[in-house]
Amino acid sequence: MNKNRIKPQDGKNLSKEQKQALRSTMAGASKNKKSSKPKEPVKQAAAPSVAPAPKHEPIITSDEDITKAKEISPYLTSGSEDISVPLSAESIKAFQIYAAMLRKWNEKMNLTNIVDDKGIAIRHFIDSLTLVTYIENEERKQGRRDLSLIDVGTGAGFPGIPLKVTMSELSVTLLDSLKKRIGFLDAVCEKLQLQDIHTIHARAEEGAKSKLYREKFDISTARAVAALPTLCEYCLPYVKVGGIFLAMKGHAEEETEAAQKAIVTLGGTLETVHNFTLPGTDMQRSIVVIRKIRPTPPKYPRGQGKPEKEPIQ
Repeated sequence: MNKNRIKPQDGKNLSKEQKQALRSTMAGASKNKKSSKPKEPVKQAAAPSVAPAPKHEPIITSDEDITKAKEISPYLTSGSEDISVPLSAESIKAFQIYAAMLRKWNEKMNLTNIVDDKGIAIRHFIDSLTLVTYIENEERKQGRRDLSLIDVGTGAGFPGIPLKVTMSELSVTLLDSLKKRIGFLDAVCEKLQLQDIHTIHARAEEGAKSKLYREKFDISTARAVAALPTLCEYCLPYVKVGGIFLAMKGHAEEETEAAQKAIVTLGGTLETVHNFTLPGTDMQRSIVVIRKIRPTPPKYPRGQGKPEKEPIQ
């Protein structure tokens, strides 16, 4: 597109006075141009130095906090005897520290509604340890003790951290979608000096699509994260063919029936369901054991909340 440009007058038709005024104006402009100094560059303010983000928030658990947490010990001892999982003095000490940190961090973020001595000992720690028998059975079937387990939607670390405290050779991965909870989990693992335990910040369906985690674990588990058909879609993709998914539920008879199609579709088969009463309570519990017998189809797990909105049925 052509643009119209304005041409300066050529001076042919100007009067003598106009020509003199024009020469004076041009001379002044030339003088100003020669005398003008280049502008100094504007100095930018130095960017503030940013310290590297800490691995987790510095929430300090004091010796007094840990001393108060010793009140959980009698419940731990009796509960562990009831489920035939004896605890060493070292494990009980670790659970005391864990309980103290759980209470302290719970003041800053929502980790649990259960903060009383008996509740923490039985409903968190002992409940988590009801999986020990099933993991030991799997160790015998696999002929080795260094099995790998992923705890999907671990929350405040249940059942993954209690299992690691009592089964040192178990390789544990804790997956959760909330970054703040991951900070808490990292702090607990560091404080207890746990080895071969890892955290993943991701949604369950995202992690299961990653080549790093898909069908890489001997065992996956989850505690009351969702209904069983949905839970199978979240957890079975993590399990190797030949491995197991241990679903921790309340009384799960109806859910187990509803999950039959999901189990088969996702490459599993229902192996057993164990119903029991949690020691020291009247609370009904179920552990559903699902064996992975073939690979999970690539389309699963589905994204955009479909496992919950449209469970496989």
